[in-house]
Amino acid sequence: MQQYSSLPDQNSQIDATPKLLTTIQQLRAKLWLESSLNQLQNRLNHYLLSACNNVLQAEAAESEVLQAVVNEINSVMNSTNLALTDYAVGIAMFQPQETVATVSYVSRSPSQNSQPLFIDVLTAEKKLLLRLQEVIELKDLQQLENQQPPSAWRLADDSGSVMGWLIIAAAPLSSDRESLIESKAQLRSQLMSRSANYCTTALVQLRHILSWQQQYQQLSNSNQELERTNQLKNQFLANTSHEIRTPLSSIIGFTNLLLAPGYEPTIERQREYLNIIQSSGKHLLALINDILDLSKIEANQLEVQWECVDVPLLCSNVLALVKEKAANKDLRLCLEIDPDITTLVADSLRLKQMLLNLLFNALKFTSKGSVGLQVVAKGISVHFTVWDTGSGISQEDQTQLFEPYFQIAKAVAGGAEGTGLGLAVTRKLAQIHGGSVKVESEVDSGSRFTLVLPLQQEAGAGIDKRDEGDEEAKYSSSLLPFIPSSSVDVLLVENDLPNADLMQIYLRKLGYQVTWVKNAAEMWEALTQLDPAVILMDVYLPDGNGLNLVRQLREHEQYQTIPVIVQTAMAMKGDRETCLTAGVNDYISKPIDLPLLASLVAKYSKPPI
Repeated sequence: MQQYSSLPDQNSQIDATPKLLTTIQQLRAKLWLESSLNQLQNRLNHYLLSACNNVLQAEAAESEVLQAVVNEINSVMNSTNLALTDYAVGIAMFQPQETVATVSYVSRSPSQNSQPLFIDVLTAEKKLLLRLQEVIELKDLQQLENQQPPSAWRLADDSGSVMGWLIIAAAPLSSDRESLIESKAQLRSQLMSRSANYCTTALVQLRHILSWQQQYQQLSNSNQELERTNQLKNQFLANTSHEIRTPLSSIIGFTNLLLAPGYEPTIERQREYLNIIQSSGKHLLALINDILDLSKIEANQLEVQWECVDVPLLCSNVLALVKEKAANKDLRLCLEIDPDITTLVADSLRLKQMLLNLLFNALKFTSKGSVGLQVVAKGISVHFTVWDTGSGISQEDQTQLFEPYFQIAKAVAGGAEGTGLGLAVTRKLAQIHGGSVKVESEVDSGSRFTLVLPLQQEAGAGIDKRDEGDEEAKYSSSLLPFIPSSSVDVLLVENDLPNADLMQIYLRKLGYQVTWVKNAAEMWEALTQLDPAVILMDVYLPDGNGLNLVRQLREHEQYQTIPVIVQTAMAMKGDRETCLTAGVNDYISKPIDLPLLASLVAKYSKPPI
């Protein structure tokens, strides 16, 4: 009885051995699974750390992560008996709003003579080939995800949007024990499922890193641009300050000299000093015009007046304007024009401005020899080439030559005038004309600046003669020789005393009777005693806006027909139109061009025929 009773105990020990072995196998499988996943996690962390430390392209960075997942799964499966069968691991990438995914990454098992593997879609009784660039329908991927055991695991971002699918294709496991087949399938399924989670997390983190890097790069670029703009602003202010102070020094100095008690210069000396004062004032005005031109161009507010330009006449006039400066430096001026070139469709004032900028630069950097203008036709374009025998320009300086405010260092050190705006304005004006500016130069071998303009403008530009909207250009070149035969009353409404004195003295010299008032109240009082032929109106007055006064004048029947000319410092695009809309007859900008003022007053004070 004792032997019988002891048999169950012995049988229990025998039965416990397989259970113990199973538990050990499960533990080993679990340790292997965790070790494999840790290895995958470490590799993904390495890629993420690399992405943090280096600026990567988004597509290349994601590709590295996805390929790493495929390779790592392949590696760990080859390290265990899970790889006793032929298999392939792949990732099919999915785009939103699409109905298919494309296999972009595949890792094959190293078995000899392996053939492309199929994935069984059990519910649909179809097989899918797992190979690069294979297209798999979304519904089939969903079937692979839902079948048991699954063959596909989705990769979704934070919002749940699917980025792709992790897929495995494997030949059936062959074994005598069904439980072993099932345990291997479960273990492989756990590996793939958790690998998909790790892959998803890594992709989401990578996209965050890349987004932060992009924002950082944008901020860095913005900071660099702000720093560059600040440097240009400081450079511009320094250059402009120098350019303003230099002529102002002449203006103030020679004015003080003329006003000095006990100093009585000869008439010739007085004329010399006054010419210097006038030249310095024109230099200041040119500086302001360059700044305004650049501002208008940058704001796309520059108006271009197309017309048929007489090229030989315009070039001759341009050279005449620089003739004196060339003579002062004992330089020879040359002009060569292709006889086939007669006319060109362009803005004549802007073309003259571009050529003058190039010629003045050539004269500035040439101490001996010649400066010339050559005009030739090439195809459908005209090439205006300004050449010189001056100091030349280095290749390094040529790369920045057309940047606003840039000046050649040796020119600044040598005391050459300029704000660094002329060439920038010239290039932009050329581009507005549909052309370009090129430079060829070598140090100590002179320079050649070529302005290329099309002979004809594109259809729609039109050839428009300058209309009434450009009176300053029309009258500034020629003075209307009208002198009033009898006294003509002019009412001057001007807040600034020096400008008022200037206009009064000039108009009275021409024979006009000028009544000056300083504000709106005095204007209304003067109109009760005066019937002026013309009213000259300042826009900015201490007790009102001049344009509002014009509107009020037009509301009174007795004042509706009196011509009103505004004199103002408003010189930007649209200012003239604003004045005309208020009821003004004409417009003149400050500083006052006296011949133009006389022309306008003469025009509007003539009795009707």
